Amino acid sequence: MSIVLASLSACKEKKEKSEAKPDRPTVVDVLVASPKSLTNIIEANGSVIANETTDLQPEVSGRLTYLNVPEGKYVTQGTVLARINSADLEAQIQRTKVQLEIATKTEERLRKLLEVNGINQSDYDVALNNVNTLKADIEYTQTLIDKTVVKAPFSGTLGFRRVSPGAYVSPATVLATLQQLGKMKIDFTLPDEFGYLVKIGSVVKVRLDGKDTTMKRASVIAIEPQVNRQTRNLSVRAMLDNASANPGAFAKVFVGSSTDKSAIMVPTGAVIPDDRNNQVIVVKGGKATFVNVQTGLRNDNNIEITKGITPGDSIVVTGVLFAKPDKAVKVRKVVNI
Repeated sequence: MSIVLASLSACKEKKEKSEAKPDRPTVVDVLVASPKSLTNIIEANGSVIANETTDLQPEVSGRLTYLNVPEGKYVTQGTVLARINSADLEAQIQRTKVQLEIATKTEERLRKLLEVNGINQSDYDVALNNVNTLKADIEYTQTLIDKTVVKAPFSGTLGFRRVSPGAYVSPATVLATLQQLGKMKIDFTLPDEFGYLVKIGSVVKVRLDGKDTTMKRASVIAIEPQVNRQTRNLSVRAMLDNASANPGAFAKVFVGSSTDKSAIMVPTGAVIPDDRNNQVIVVKGGKATFVNVQTGLRNDNNIEITKGITPGDSIVVTGVLFAKPDKAVKVRKVVNI
């Protein structure tokens, strides 16, 4: 009996010692925070937009009697590109002119009679009103005739012709497209947090898609005042002179200052995202301390820490998922980036 009691007592002591055994410290690698040179440049994707672009459409319905749309050719502002049959309107204006000639003679005759009190004022007013009405009819009909002529609203390059001579067209019919090349607009989006990098008149660098990989300078001409609610991006438009790209082409836009600044950078994986704050783990006194931080610029692998970290802090970069608040950690090595 005494042997059994001794055995149970030994097992109990062994169990108590096992339970009292402290947790093993988490093995981590750390980065010693130190200011490094950082180029304040953000890359954004953009699209090339023609300086001016429009669909050429007639203002009235009718049959095309004239079509001058040289595809892919440059035309100057005011060039007549198409005419719609206006024979009925021209006949109507000629008839109105004849009526106006007769009404004018009648008005002149009655005016002379009015001067000698040969007629009353109301009879003369009717004749004068008839003259003015016919003049207005001529102006109105001439306006309708003008609408049958399609002219180039600005100088530019024509696209493909969409219709043929003799076709019946309406205001919904697109005859061709006209685009003003040379000067190009570059539309791109930028995260709202970096909106401070652009303002009206600031210069951005653009690299157009294609064989020509040289960097070109473009000037910001407009910034959309409202941020996109889905993407939280800001839309920006820049003007690029002497561009050789076609509208719709892809463009890479580089925004920001080429001046280097001093910043604390850490690997992106060292930052723990939270609902409210971002955190990093700092080793203090051999234990893991979770610190709230604010982040700034990013590059391919690293992210800037703008607040919460001071130079000399040991930041955990590996073993982040296993470290627990105020628990012991063991530093395996110090890494550099």
